[in-house]
Amino acid sequence: MVAEDDAKQAELVRRYLEHEGHSVTVVGDGRTALDKVRHREPDLLVLDVMMPRADGLDVVRILRAECREVPVLMLTARSTEDDLLLGLDLGADDYMTKPFSPRELMARVRTLLRRNRGSTGPGPLPAPGPTPGAADAVVEDGTLSVGTLRIDTARHEVLVGEMPVECTPGEFRILTAMAAEPDRVFTRQRLLEELHGFDKYISGRTVDVHVMNLRKKIEHAPRRPTRLLTVFGVGYKLTDPAKKAHRATS
Repeated sequence: MVAEDDAKQAELVRRYLEHEGHSVTVVGDGRTALDKVRHREPDLLVLDVMMPRADGLDVVRILRAECREVPVLMLTARSTEDDLLLGLDLGADDYMTKPFSPRELMARVRTLLRRNRGSTGPGPLPAPGPTPGAADAVVEDGTLSVGTLRIDTARHEVLVGEMPVECTPGEFRILTAMAAEPDRVFTRQRLLEELHGFDKYISGRTVDVHVMNLRKKIEHAPRRPTRLLTVFGVGYKLTDPAKKAHRATS
């Protein structure tokens, strides 16, 4: 689905998508986009930010609040970092600023569709070589556990203790990859591969936004994280804070 109020822009995107074999629905405002997605969820939503009746940011905010996991690629004329990160913060999977190259747009569409179609769940867990000092994942009945953090990969559910945590598809992929190898340090590039394959167009800042949002959801004090840690100059790792506390008192 393409939600774009500029008729010429919408027609251009529609033609490129149909040329690649996609069936495309075009709508011209945010409220109609919401109604159509609720009636029949598309494989991908290409969503303009500035639209009448409901803007793109409101649309993605509502879709994620309704736990709809349709991949969202946002189109925006806003070029400041804060505006771009806001879209990702609300749950968009990727964004492009106008004017954009139609060929680049198609590359991003292919990447998002490939990730979505390849994972009705989160997809196969990564199996790179072991990292020195990394812990083994605790797996029971298809559930990954790192301390009190549990991830049910089949049901796409995350719990911290007994509290459910709502994650976007991108957040879930990152968390699942890291939970499969606790204490392993993941570079931003490695996490980008988990999010979008090897697409060269995706920014490493996307990973930072997902990590920031995950900390808000799984940490008691997001600004002083004890589970999802920054390894300065390298990347991030997921750890069991109880083990760290035990080592500190030993």
